[in-house]
Amino acid sequence: MNDVSINSPTNIIYTGVAGTGKTYRLLQIAKQYTYHLPMIDSNELLSQLLYELSWRDVVCLIFLDFKAQHKDLVKVPEIVNHEFFIAKAMQNEREKNLSNTAWSVLQMHSPANSKTVTYKNRANQAYFDKDESGAWHLLPDSVSLLIGLSQQLAEFRQALQDNQAVQKQCYSMVSFHQAYGYEEFVEGIRPVISANEHSGQGAQNSHQEVSNQMRYEIQDGAFLKLCQRAANDPEHRYAMLIDEINRANVSRVFGELLSLIEADKRNGQANAMQVNLAYSGRSFSVPANVDIYATMNTQDHSLAPLDMALRRRFRFIDCSPQPELLQVINVFNHSSKSLEDDKSSETIDLAKLLSGLNYRIIQTLGQEAQLGHAFLFSVSNLAQLQTVLVEQIIPQLAQATGGQVALLQYLFNDEQQPTAVQFIHDSRSNLYPQPDMANQSSMFAGQNAFVGSTMGNAGYIINPDLLAQTGEFAKPHVYQRLY
Repeated sequence: MNDVSINSPTNIIYTGVAGTGKTYRLLQIAKQYTYHLPMIDSNELLSQLLYELSWRDVVCLIFLDFKAQHKDLVKVPEIVNHEFFIAKAMQNEREKNLSNTAWSVLQMHSPANSKTVTYKNRANQAYFDKDESGAWHLLPDSVSLLIGLSQQLAEFRQALQDNQAVQKQCYSMVSFHQAYGYEEFVEGIRPVISANEHSGQGAQNSHQEVSNQMRYEIQDGAFLKLCQRAANDPEHRYAMLIDEINRANVSRVFGELLSLIEADKRNGQANAMQVNLAYSGRSFSVPANVDIYATMNTQDHSLAPLDMALRRRFRFIDCSPQPELLQVINVFNHSSKSLEDDKSSETIDLAKLLSGLNYRIIQTLGQEAQLGHAFLFSVSNLAQLQTVLVEQIIPQLAQATGGQVALLQYLFNDEQQPTAVQFIHDSRSNLYPQPDMANQSSMFAGQNAFVGSTMGNAGYIINPDLLAQTGEFAKPHVYQRLY
């Protein structure tokens, strides 16, 4: 990535129909915002290990670390004084009542049939138990649940040993949906369970009971967290990656930040702006080293439209279908056959097939009904092509056409073709009697579940030979007709 000083903020939305590689572009952009740091000190490695872990995960990690040292029984002071526990407390800016936190986690995740732990508000999953001496241990059944943590611990120890290069991911990726709002993206009020410790008066062992209380806190959302990281690291650019941006009410999601994302309104820019956030009331501005990339499906008309205020703050890049990325498949798998013979009777040119379908789709349904190249991108043989047609392409086009047989037959060049080579049959035609659905269900039990429901719906039937991959549909010429 270039230096931030010579880069103005970028706001881009990639638009297009389904299957044109919009999400793939976001994943490629994520790589551009992943920096490889050659050296890192142990404290930074430890901070990265613990950053997204809950207190329960940290305590489990401590037990796994002791277990690696062949120490199974651990007392609370050993947990509290472990480097992982101390580092997590520093991350959370905690200095007091740390033993309370340890007791709360241990008791909350103890088994209901424990003979040594009396506790009411237990979690569903137990991880720890205590013996008569007051030492805690991991339950054998919980070890299998901690494979991911064990791997993280092993990688951390290996990184300390080798001082390996590490990746710094300077991006955050979210997917918008109908229920996604300001509270998830910027900030919102969330419930938090806190622990209160009650110490008993016993002479031998100060028996501690921890009760949980729920309170509500204002917590930062995905975009605010990213902006805070970017503000603390001005030497790197950061990216907010949003998939399916128009699945949510975007104006509501961004709220008062809508004005702040403009390039010249960023912090440190000529017309810099700041606002007071809705919940916390704190002053906030978007750093200049934060870029925003999003995808938008133009095909689904049920999604929320973007208003003009949002549109003028983004550049829009159209992602069209790219049939040239598709391959030519050899139906009879003659390895000596050259791909230059793609006009022969033994090959199917997927690029021509997609282009032909899209040409007829544009003529009848418009640009936004086109098929993206991703539908056929992984197809490498005839069986895969038949499966994609039956389970993905035909159902999508059936929905786009409202199941109109004449339109579907036009799209698949079925007009004036013999019944045996038609992709789509008319279920109401006297030439093709209404099939017995019970028999069909057993005949095509191995097909996608959607097929069974489609075959008698909306007046069309998928050719049984295509479903069974037999007859004329085992030959290339039927598919070459779609060019």
